[in-house]
Formats: sequence, C-alpha cells, structure tokens
Amino acid sequence: MPRRALYEKRPFLLAAIAAAAGYFYLRGAEIPELIPIALKGGAVALLAVYAFLRHSSPDARLLVWVMAVAACGDVAIEFDREIGGWLFFASHVFALGLYLRNRRGSLTPSQKGVAAALLLLTPVIAFVLPSDRAIAVQTAIYALALGAMAATAWASSFPQYRVGAGAVLFVISDLLLIAGMGPLEGSDIPRVYVWPIYFLAQFLICTGVIQTLRKRDPELKVVASR
Repeated sequence: MPRRALYEKRPFLLAAIAAAAGYFYLRGAEIPELIPIALKGGAVALLAVYAFLRHSSPDARLLVWVMAVAACGDVAIEFDREIGGWLFFASHVFALGLYLRNRRGSLTPSQKGVAAALLLLTPVIAFVLPSDRAIAVQTAIYALALGAMAATAWASSFPQYRVGAGAVLFVISDLLLIAGMGPLEGSDIPRVYVWPIYFLAQFLICTGVIQTLRKRDPELKVVASR
C-alpha cells in the first residue's frame, strides 16, 4: 500500500513541474491570457494538493495553507500587485507558524548568523531597491515578513539543504522582482529568472517539509483508494 500510494501521489509533483514550465514558456505567447495565468496558479496549487495527500498532520495542513495562499497570490498579482503582495504576506505568516512549531534544538554560530542576516538584510535591501520611494516602506514591510519566513525556515528542524535553501531562493526571487522596479527596470533578468527560482523555492520547501514529516510519522492519508 505505501508504494502504491506513493506512485499515486507523485504525479501531482510532475504536474506541478509541467504547469510551471508551461507558464514559463507560454506567458509571452499569443494565446488567451488566462491560460498562462491558470498554469501559473496551478503550479503551486498542485504542490498544495501534494502536501494535502501525503500527510495529514497539523504541520502538513499548515504547509497546505502556505502553498494554497501563495498560489492565490501568484494569480492575484497578475491583476493587482498590492493584493498579490498581501496574499504572499499571509503565506509567509502561515510559514512562520509552521517553522516556529518546528524549531531546531540548538543553532551553531554560523546558523544564527545566516538567520539574522536573512531577517535583517532582506527588508533593508527591499527598502533600498525601488525607484519609486513612495512604495519603499510598504515593500520593506512585506520583505520583513519574507525575511522572517526565511530566517525561521533556516533555524527550523527541517533540512537546511532543502527547506532552508528553498526559503533563501524565495528571498532571492522576490528581491529580483523588486529590483525590477529599480536598478533592473527594463532588464530581462527579473523576467527570466524570477519565476524558475521562485518555483524551485516552493518545490524544495514543499517536498522537504513533507519528506521530513513522513520520516517522523510514516502515516499516510490514502484518499485515492476510496
């Protein structure tokens, strides 16, 4: 049964990758605009479905909220940047709850240093980047939640090379996006790199958390056989 269940759930990861790749290659194509937007939202939404099916613990349910709200943000930001930003802010708050529930017992000085740098430098950099100074404070407030999410992910008991690294990639993708409103305005760098870095970040976070939870508690909620 576990092997069968694993086989049945893995396609959601494959579908998520396919949707992410589809959005990346079709977003500039001459097709109805809603198609690439649906693919964009569907990529992370499928990660939420994967998390929901792979584990039924409270931590897994928090992860589902993290991914589901981020997927809504992916869609909303195409229509209203501010609404999309607030949805991602909410996603980071859910992620904070997840990581604080799973704090690492002790941190090395280097781990503390990385966590502190993520928490403090992320909003500072985000504040400096925008050319429109009217949005600098609002951007920094969002980035404070982003940096706190990444810092707590790095300091959590989840694997740093998966979840911690994914959180750092999330910071990089968002800072590149913000740089597109400043020093990289008009550059192709944000357009080319933001989405693949962001999706890789979410993929690493989702799979890293779920695999850790399954190692702690191998229970598996099987719904496909019902």
